[in-house]
Amino acid sequence: MKVTRRSLLLAGTAATAAWRLPAQAQARPLTPEQFGAKGDGVTNDSAALARLADAVNRQGGGEILFRRATYLVGVQTRTRGDAVFAFEPATILEFSGCTRPLRLRGSGATIKCAPGLRYGTFDRASGEATSNAMPYLGRGEVATPYRFMIKAENCLAAVEISDLELDGSLDQLRIGGPYGDTGHQIPAIGLGLINNRGPERLARIHSHHHGQDGLLIDGADGPRPAGASGVIEQVRCDYNGRQGCSIVGGQDYAFEACRFNQTGRSAVASSPGAGVDIEAEAGKKVRRLRFADCEFADNFGQGMVADSGDSEGATFARCTFVGSTNWAIWPNKPRFRFDQCRFVGPVVRAHGDQDPQRATQFHDCMFRDDPALSPSGKIYGGENRDRPIADLPENLNVLFNRCQFLLTHDSVLPWTTDLTYADCVMRQAATRESYPRGRFKGRTTIDGKAAIAGSRIEGEVVLNGRRLGPGRV
Repeated sequence: MKVTRRSLLLAGTAATAAWRLPAQAQARPLTPEQFGAKGDGVTNDSAALARLADAVNRQGGGEILFRRATYLVGVQTRTRGDAVFAFEPATILEFSGCTRPLRLRGSGATIKCAPGLRYGTFDRASGEATSNAMPYLGRGEVATPYRFMIKAENCLAAVEISDLELDGSLDQLRIGGPYGDTGHQIPAIGLGLINNRGPERLARIHSHHHGQDGLLIDGADGPRPAGASGVIEQVRCDYNGRQGCSIVGGQDYAFEACRFNQTGRSAVASSPGAGVDIEAEAGKKVRRLRFADCEFADNFGQGMVADSGDSEGATFARCTFVGSTNWAIWPNKPRFRFDQCRFVGPVVRAHGDQDPQRATQFHDCMFRDDPALSPSGKIYGGENRDRPIADLPENLNVLFNRCQFLLTHDSVLPWTTDLTYADCVMRQAATRESYPRGRFKGRTTIDGKAAIAGSRIEGEVVLNGRRLGPGRV
């Protein structure tokens, strides 16, 4: 049997004990303490939170009210036989099939993974870490503290989760060997939204130090019902092992004032290692994503990557992307548009297309190479030794409109051939030659050592003070 990432999410889910509240109590908000949770940061509350989730599932939804406390979670049971997991994780807050609204009011509570649990591959008998040649999908060695801290799946009514900190304690776990194609492809996810049909809203959540993703979105196929959009606001995902946020399916999600930073900067770094990975999986589609006032900075991988699966259509307004050890963005899917965004570090693989409307577009964006603008004080140079701020050869009809390239340090202006510049300002301090070639519309000024031979000028280019009029250069 082939073990896949999706099968690991589903394998061996532990049953929770039945726990019924009196009927009169079911209409009021439920609390973890009603199910035995202590919230003292010392007692393990996994079983109590699982009983709470079980009660909510049986009544088809409901409201949960936390208090401002720390709920310690994470339990592993040594298995026998040919189970995938050598150390099976217990379920925590997993909700499924709710037909009534599901609301988790966090009140500033923290759900924290217990330190010292295993994550990776381990020998079942000795409990010691193992190491295998990669890729590795063997059975009987996998360990994780939890699949999800919180999961809402197949819900028909509204899902709302707010004011919570989800701490995966990755820097305090026992790290075993890698698993999967590369890195630790083992579920340890802060929050998952999976195949929900109703409206979804996440607000003021900090999901960090998880072995895999801070947030996983695997939305339902097809258009949402009228008014049933997904809103993700003021969600912060940092120091997670694989992704700040993975979007593997779904449509019509709006991200507002979110931060996806420092992926892969703790005890585990697994590819892609992005701030946000837009990657439709298993025959699903990703459509119509909107990001406004968000930050993607200092990740092990790209700030944002879109390169596989049936993904199309994302807009980014007033966002900041910082590539310190990898590309700032890798937007290799149709209909991606960036408005008034700032890029610190290089961009690559923008989608080119015969149809200009499907090609990547940048409007009123700023491109910089100043290390002082990076949280780590470092800027990625890219794979080209000349360090172009945009490495985009043969990216047909990609558009830079009213963009500014203000390069004061070691990067050079874009290396391009077939894209369009309109009313841009371009300056570089580095003395290496750059090649910002393509079609020039409106008025573009270029200062620095740049070659534009082979370009077509439809307006005016001022190259180091020399005016070049319409025609081929």
